[in-house]
Amino acid sequence: MTTQLPRIVNLDEAPPNRRRGGDLRAMLTPKTVGSTSGFMGVAILKPGERIGEHYHPYSEEFVYVVCGDLEVDLNGTTVPLRPEQGLMIPIDMRHRFRNVGNVEARVVFHLGPLAPRPELGHVDTEVTEGSDEGMVGGGAVPPEPAGAAT
Repeated sequence: MTTQLPRIVNLDEAPPNRRRGGDLRAMLTPKTVGSTSGFMGVAILKPGERIGEHYHPYSEEFVYVVCGDLEVDLNGTTVPLRPEQGLMIPIDMRHRFRNVGNVEARVVFHLGPLAPRPELGHVDTEVTEGSDEGMVGGGAVPPEPAGAAT
């Protein structure tokens, strides 16, 4: 029997993270809800915005497009991703997302399992335009979840 209580988190409770492009909101994380197997959030991309290329050495990433038209580069191969489609990105696969439509895109993401330490959860492979950081070897979105976001 669990002693942990369910917790609802509103999107506006998750601070925006724009370090890797777009607006990433890690909502259900070890810090916010005590999750132990992974974390979930939402990526919000305005038309023309992108999330820079990266990979996750410990986690699979599951994404579901709520709205908007995206292109996703998966190890250098570009594929379209449309509303009501899901995608599973395997461990170690380089990926980047671009909003190629003319409306805001919203993507729900989940990563699991968690990396053993936050700095091992996410590896950037390019500098994202507008970022206040350069190439980052690790780190999570935000820093507290060990799995690292999109």
